[in-house]
Amino acid sequence: MVVRTVNSISLFRSTTPPSQLPLTAFRRYHQIRAFNYLHFSRFPVSKPTLFSYRNLKTGGCRSYSVQSFVDSVIEEFEALRRRRIRASNKSVLTSNKELVDDKLRKQVLQKGLLLEFKKDSERILLAVAQKPDGRRNWIVSDQNGVTTSIKPQQITYIVPGVDNFNTTEISDFNQRAQNNLDPTLLEFAWLELLEGNKSVTVEELAEMIFGSADPLECYCAHLLLSRDEVYFTRLDSKGSSSVYGPRPTVQVEEIKRRVIAKEAADKELEEFVQLLRSAKAMPPRGKPSKCSWKAEDKIWHKIESLEAFAIDACKDDVQKNTAGVILKAMGLSKTAGSAVNLLTDIGYFPVHVNLDLLKFNIRTSYPDHILSAAESILQESHDPDKDDRIDLTHLKVYAIDVDEADELDDALSATKLHDGRIKVWIHVADPASFVKPGSLIDREALQRGTSVFLPTATYPMFPEKLAMQGMSLKQGTICRAVTVSVVLHSDGSIAEYSVNNSVIKPTYMLTYESASELLNLNLEEELELRILAEAARLRLQWRRGQGAIETGSLEPRIKVENPDDPEPSIRLYVEDQTDPAMRLVSEMMILCGEAIATFGSANKIPLPYRGQPQSKIDTSAFNHLPEGPVRSSAIVKLMRAAEMDYRKAIRHGILGIPGYVQFTSPIRRYMDLLAHYQVKAFLKGDVLPFTSGQMEGMAASVNMNARIAKKLFSSSLRYWILEYLRRQPKQRKFRALILKFLKDRNASLLLLEVGFQATAWVSVGSHVGDEVEVRVEEAHPRDDIISFKEVVQVT
Repeated sequence: MVVRTVNSISLFRSTTPPSQLPLTAFRRYHQIRAFNYLHFSRFPVSKPTLFSYRNLKTGGCRSYSVQSFVDSVIEEFEALRRRRIRASNKSVLTSNKELVDDKLRKQVLQKGLLLEFKKDSERILLAVAQKPDGRRNWIVSDQNGVTTSIKPQQITYIVPGVDNFNTTEISDFNQRAQNNLDPTLLEFAWLELLEGNKSVTVEELAEMIFGSADPLECYCAHLLLSRDEVYFTRLDSKGSSSVYGPRPTVQVEEIKRRVIAKEAADKELEEFVQLLRSAKAMPPRGKPSKCSWKAEDKIWHKIESLEAFAIDACKDDVQKNTAGVILKAMGLSKTAGSAVNLLTDIGYFPVHVNLDLLKFNIRTSYPDHILSAAESILQESHDPDKDDRIDLTHLKVYAIDVDEADELDDALSATKLHDGRIKVWIHVADPASFVKPGSLIDREALQRGTSVFLPTATYPMFPEKLAMQGMSLKQGTICRAVTVSVVLHSDGSIAEYSVNNSVIKPTYMLTYESASELLNLNLEEELELRILAEAARLRLQWRRGQGAIETGSLEPRIKVENPDDPEPSIRLYVEDQTDPAMRLVSEMMILCGEAIATFGSANKIPLPYRGQPQSKIDTSAFNHLPEGPVRSSAIVKLMRAAEMDYRKAIRHGILGIPGYVQFTSPIRRYMDLLAHYQVKAFLKGDVLPFTSGQMEGMAASVNMNARIAKKLFSSSLRYWILEYLRRQPKQRKFRALILKFLKDRNASLLLLEVGFQATAWVSVGSHVGDEVEVRVEEAHPRDDIISFKEVVQVT
């Protein structure tokens, strides 16, 4: 076998006259014919370009000029082209399927043979057979000098024509084979074999494309076939011998199309990975904006797949596989956590991204057509109940809520009648006067079900401008309301009640803290606020007599400013639910709910009546526990879930009242809005918009969304509490109340300065209700990990 080379182009030719032109020469012939002799004029005349003619076996080499090489080769190929090429005895190609078996001759493994074997799932090595190892296995020495025992099924090819091969020559043999591989040769072989519908062995293919079936050429042919995924398919095998057949043209074209598509996809992936690495290397404030990743569809498609993978929300396997490929290319594990970290590192996710907000697909904005509809409502400013409203603008009205409340649903007034009884008014915002059941805005509110309150933001049930400028109660402004007025007996029970459309003018907008301060100051000019507090005390006393169970405790509130910053500002408050102002508002809301339930039942109005079966809880059994959070946490564990009825009021045992309807947050809760629709229709004498069955059906989706919002709030609150604790100095001590023991000395604790429950091991001799000091041992908000360690005082 000889080789001619010119400008790195190789031409293989047999040392003996071949019966058939090797396909290598056939391909190079077409390449050379494309040359124009004039092209060679660019080479300097004084130093003609040379090529070499080298014999692979003898190593001899002769030099020729380019011009003489082209002339001789073209002359040779033109002569061969004019001859009719027929298969000789050396190239036995058959199209008879029955003769495939005749081509398969199982080779017997002997000492000194050169073979290829599969070391493991990723490595294929050359080796020389040394000696049998038992009945079937063989000891071989591979190209790395390692001696090992292999099974027959590991052998992938036995190189023919080799006896007593020297293991030291394996590497050189393998290198020469790798250098001689040219996958394009397979295409020419495929065309010829396909035309004749012929199959071929490795040795036949070597003769066909190299003009020789010598060991090196055979191994090259084997490598080409074993690596080929386009032109040939294995028809049959016997041991390490195989017969191959050409694939149909349609199949080859489809495979090529896939190969081209894969190459394009690989290139696109490489460019995307480079983009990710570049973004990761940028400083925090220099990273690409989130919207910039959406500029190109092909980039956005990949980012979208990563985001879906990060929140376990892949729409299909395509998204999942796309994300997996990207993570692998970035050297990351194929986990949701890796995707989150990557998206955070490139600046697409903020450091404190709320994954649950994405997982639950919470609507954080409104489409344009909803905003337009809301704007139209505000501009029209039509009040359908204008003629039916009673004027209560003369009353002093207190609106009390948390300081970060965006919209205000309720407010309170009170006075003492001449007979000494207390009359209170619970004024509730009137969104039903702006929105009709079934309208565009109403349907949007129904789909949302509730406003979503998070430490970082509020996502309202109604468009913000409509809720704030139209529906919400505002200080010093005449506002529409539905007012529930109640006269109390001296024991705190309801003596009289009424429900009316009204107009009010809120006097004070107070936070719980400021309202508590006013109550403590006991100012004469705030007589009405003191009357409200007195009414709250009467109501609480009466409800306790009816079996009400108190569950007040400490609740944390957190407000996060600039949550997209790596280190946002965190403000933490702890609400004591036994605080006078909080108890005042809570009692008035319960009173309103009882009055609406009574009103609905008396008038047979279908409403979302809420109840809770009277748990058989003997509260005296908990008298040994300290009053407050310890006792409350023990009792809460025994409470049964709430129940709903849409036809009649049902007893609410925990609150100690005969019936209850949530009515005081119609801007924030859709079920409250439903109650408003029903009550207002009754007041007007109209047909009720919903039957009990319809309300029950609507409640199913609304309550599901409410549960999601509650879960989202809880998880977000916990995350930011953990982030708050993570930032605290390592040596800071926290006062903690032991609520109960879980196992041995592992106790459930309530951190008094944080309003957060956690666990920690406490000292021997500690008891339920005792106060201990703990410090943060470990805090990882993203992984939801928090641990505390008791600070033991050394005496």
